[in-house]
Amino acid sequence: MKLQFKHQPFQAEAAAAVCDVFNGQPYRTTTYRLDLGDMTNVQTNLDMSDTGFRNHPLVPELTNSHILKNMQTVQRRNGLKASEALAGPGINLSIEMETGTGKTYTYVKTMYELNQRYGWSKFIIVVPSVAIREGVYKSLQTTQEHFAGEYGKKIRFFIYSSDRLTEVDRFASDSAINVMIINMQAFNSSKNQRIIDKKLDTFRSRKPIDIIARTNPILIIDEPQSVEGKQTKESLKKFCPLFTLRYSATHKEKYDMVYRLDAMDAYNQHLVKKIAALGVTLTGSTATNGYVYLEGIDLYKNKAPTARIGFEVKGAIGTRTVVKKLGREANLLDESNGLEEYDDRYIITNIDGRDNSVTFLNGLKLYAGQIQGNEQMTALQRRVQIRETIRTHIQRERELYPKGIKVLSLFFIDEVAKYRLYDGDNDDGRNGEYAKMFEEEYASVVGSLQREIGDEAYLKYLDKIDVHKTHQGYFSIDKKKGKKARFVESKIDRKTQTSDDADAYDLIMKDKERLLSLDEPVRFIFSHSALREGWDNPNVFQICTLKPQSDSEIRSRQEIGRGLRLCVNQQGERMDESMLGSEVQELNKLTLITDMEFGKFAEALQAGLAESLADRPKKVDEQLFLHQVLTNANGDSIKVTPELAGAIYEDLISNGYVKRGELTEKYYADKASGTVQVAEEVKDCATSIVNILSSIYDKHSIPTEDAHGNNVDAKIDPEKLKKKEFLELWERINHKSFYTVHFDKQELIDNSIREIDAKLDVTRITVKTEYGEQTSHMESREQLEQGDGFHKTRTNQETAKHAPLGSVRYDLVGKLVEETGLTRATIAAILQGISPQKFSMFRLNPEEFILKSAKLISNQKATQIIEHITYNKLDTAYDTGIFTSANLRGKLGMNAMEANRSLYSHIIYDSDNEKRFASELDINDKVAVYTKLPSSFFISTPVGKYNPDWAIAFNEGSVKHICFIAETKGNTDSLELRGVELAKIECAKAHFAAISNESVTYDVVDSFEKLMNLVS
Repeated sequence: MKLQFKHQPFQAEAAAAVCDVFNGQPYRTTTYRLDLGDMTNVQTNLDMSDTGFRNHPLVPELTNSHILKNMQTVQRRNGLKASEALAGPGINLSIEMETGTGKTYTYVKTMYELNQRYGWSKFIIVVPSVAIREGVYKSLQTTQEHFAGEYGKKIRFFIYSSDRLTEVDRFASDSAINVMIINMQAFNSSKNQRIIDKKLDTFRSRKPIDIIARTNPILIIDEPQSVEGKQTKESLKKFCPLFTLRYSATHKEKYDMVYRLDAMDAYNQHLVKKIAALGVTLTGSTATNGYVYLEGIDLYKNKAPTARIGFEVKGAIGTRTVVKKLGREANLLDESNGLEEYDDRYIITNIDGRDNSVTFLNGLKLYAGQIQGNEQMTALQRRVQIRETIRTHIQRERELYPKGIKVLSLFFIDEVAKYRLYDGDNDDGRNGEYAKMFEEEYASVVGSLQREIGDEAYLKYLDKIDVHKTHQGYFSIDKKKGKKARFVESKIDRKTQTSDDADAYDLIMKDKERLLSLDEPVRFIFSHSALREGWDNPNVFQICTLKPQSDSEIRSRQEIGRGLRLCVNQQGERMDESMLGSEVQELNKLTLITDMEFGKFAEALQAGLAESLADRPKKVDEQLFLHQVLTNANGDSIKVTPELAGAIYEDLISNGYVKRGELTEKYYADKASGTVQVAEEVKDCATSIVNILSSIYDKHSIPTEDAHGNNVDAKIDPEKLKKKEFLELWERINHKSFYTVHFDKQELIDNSIREIDAKLDVTRITVKTEYGEQTSHMESREQLEQGDGFHKTRTNQETAKHAPLGSVRYDLVGKLVEETGLTRATIAAILQGISPQKFSMFRLNPEEFILKSAKLISNQKATQIIEHITYNKLDTAYDTGIFTSANLRGKLGMNAMEANRSLYSHIIYDSDNEKRFASELDINDKVAVYTKLPSSFFISTPVGKYNPDWAIAFNEGSVKHICFIAETKGNTDSLELRGVELAKIECAKAHFAAISNESVTYDVVDSFEKLMNLVS
């Protein structure tokens, strides 16, 4: 498999944030005479040249004040606090990117952009460890063809080693983009520092650091919080960098931040997996060592709840552990075949789905994930963790196999012997404690799997896999002569508790793509807990830590980082929002199986997130909005004054959205349903207000899901699937379609010109001059300290006639093509048609001109699509298998409700509005059957896939329109449904009209009453 890379807007924004700081720097390529060193006794090589290539210095016009202004523009654009001065010495830019969002990809793209715009070609990536070094090297390899296709050139990269100093000469003498990867130990430890700073006979009496420094390199520091101690900071100065870029998810020293994509941004933009936790905890036992484990609760519509209980059973040759579904009054003494440890009234008296608990007659109460036992039962706890990992894996695999997605699970252990034991130098090894547990529990889970209709292909895949071949260890390997290769313990750094074992990392990196293939039987990975940084695999869906975890380890989120990246399918395509739409976070879910109670684990994880989000505002007040720039629906900008900030804040309080500075449940409910109300003065800027409020960090920001919480399965009702009313509805809506868009290009051009001439405006750059004089008499030192030594006598303010562009080359047409998706000819015609006054605004503020013009043109394009799209019916259609293959789980009372008229036993809802709507459908006698349509049922549109909410069949004769497709929105005002959302809805109307000969009604409703008005 070959991973596919796609252009991500946030990565391009991060690259632009760095490049735009240097607006005004011309494109230059600079050569110099390279020191070849002592050539005595060196045979002349035709390839040897004394021409070196270096990064051109910043031009004199690009003063610190000029750079600061550029930087402040970038910071405001990206919603960051503007720097008051450069964080010297030198130029130091920080870019914050959450783990799993492609940090390495982003700085590689930034290198290409800096080369393309300014000609700079020498870069040094400084990393804190061998692990991250190997990861960066692997990323440069896997992205090389992708970037070469985009930029038409390849980067030459290498890992610095004092044993291969000829690479340093090539770095200095090569005219292409050159990247040196160096871990800090190579220039910071006493031994290696002597080598890089020393004149070496093997390097023709030259110091390696001198050759490197002459190239004037750009430093890129990966994970600076782990690199920059006091000594390292001093050592980095020897490289004489042009400037320094720092990339991390957790900066300790922020310097000048120009771009931020933190944990909250990444989660809210659906760029990383959603996190769920499954806690397996021990609870003390005073009278017995009887083993009892509550795996979970199952609730049903037509029968009493059951509990999945783990306990021991006496067999012919000993005891074994099992998990069984048991109801009230079940007696573990009987179920265990008479084991005495269950003699003390282990009879189930209550099963409570509200808090997922079971109570026994002897007073013992267990919550989902708890084990009864004592400290001697840690081995049983580890066994249960392994079992839960396998069970969760199989459940997730069952869902994703039909989509062509390989599921991987990762176990972190603290000792190699627990996975593999050796008896001699030539021994192949045998299973350690955890490997034995794994194989036993795997056989048990797979053996007890309930076979269901529609699972045939997956079960055939599962049956082919050998338990011995489906797990693999990734550890350090001993390759001593005369011995068979074997796993050994890695050398662990005492301070960081991580390993720099290159062999182990090489193995993990080398197997990354292979492990993603469904043809590869390995699905479960065991690795040392010290190997927890510098690598990841996008298809890790479960991480189980088989060792005690401290709060600080959880807060650091290092283990979690191995599985945060969004998964890929068998074609190597990333399963992101563009592929999955609203399903993205349900499919991309990382479950952490831990030995901590869920509440404590979630608390520690949230504390870690809070630490990383320390710069975000924590409270809502007037200051949050003051001086912010809001954008209305037409793209116009409004700067928030103190009076306007007060009005916005007061309105939030009066609407019940803010209490004591914190956002309320009502706000989050209205945000989810799209019905947030804002002050009258900014009613057209609701999106901007919500975006500002989204910068607030609180407990709602990144919720951790309790994997024990889902206690109901939405099961299909076969009888309703055969019901006449549903079959008639399905026959009318199941056909697929294709669309054509025939719109008049000249009409689009004319409308765009009219919109730009009427609505385009950009922020002018103003020049303020102030004149003052020293006071005629100095009275005291205090006078100077208080600023009274000078007095202002004259001020003036002028609007600049054009922006200080310097020699920056803007491809205006190309930028607008990129933003709108139209042809260069169409964009050129629009620009030629707008008034000279509007076109002159480009000189006033190029970036804002491009952004606002693109938005106005795109709005006209969307309007044209709506007005001129035609759908045609295809012969192909969806079958009812999309209902039987859907895996729907929820928690009763939280996001699930029982249903009587639905195709499913339960409705899994996304909002209170959906719950109210389903509740009314379920009790209305005019409704024959209804269902939420699975995410796999979608309509193709020019603006992406669209999945309608509801399909409803009414009883014949009860209403005018018996077949109805509904989209539930919190607000149905067309003025509030803009852009892509409105375009998708209009496309859906055209689709259903085409495939059903208008016998199906589709519309947007905000309530059951609105629905009944439409069908009656």
